[in-house]
Amino acid sequence: MAAGGPEWVVREDAGLPVLVALYLRQALGIRFPEELPHLRNMPPAASSEYVDAAVLERQWRAYWEMTIEPQAHPSPVPLELVDGFDMLVALPTEGFAELAAAIAPHGTDAVAYARHGNERYRAQLGSGTSYRAYASAIAQHERATGRRAHSFELNVQVLPLTQRGVWWVGALTVAVTDGLRGDVVAFDAAIAPVIADIA
Repeated sequence: MAAGGPEWVVREDAGLPVLVALYLRQALGIRFPEELPHLRNMPPAASSEYVDAAVLERQWRAYWEMTIEPQAHPSPVPLELVDGFDMLVALPTEGFAELAAAIAPHGTDAVAYARHGNERYRAQLGSGTSYRAYASAIAQHERATGRRAHSFELNVQVLPLTQRGVWWVGALTVAVTDGLRGDVVAFDAAIAPVIADIA
């Protein structure tokens, strides 16, 4: 990145709040986002004992948007931490009573799952090599298009999903399977369309 030229920023993580949100999605039997596979090594979803699954899903979707891209989806009312989730879940103080009640029994398991997933990511991939992985894909894009990449930001959540792939989960955020992220050649090929889309 030359001084004065386009700049790009890639942030990669296996975010604890994101892992907790996806654990709760699965535990509650919520399908959105439908294209995103389930997490691995999860207990089966609880039977849906909620009166209105549509209300629960609507609240979870809003919580998901605030979790995955908080700057783009600020809450119109103050947020309140939910007991039992180690400061990893905060819900708006109004309009989320059903979701708060539904997730309450899952706090300990969700936090433990998220911590394990985050530690696994750090042990396997969080070694400072992520810059090179994206620089290679951007360099290929620049050669293919014959121009410098446009400035962009990209957030990458590396997750223990049941299928290999890359999925858009926000305006600036993709989810990628941990196994795919660890396969240099396959990851280059998989991330190339994402880079082409934004750069």
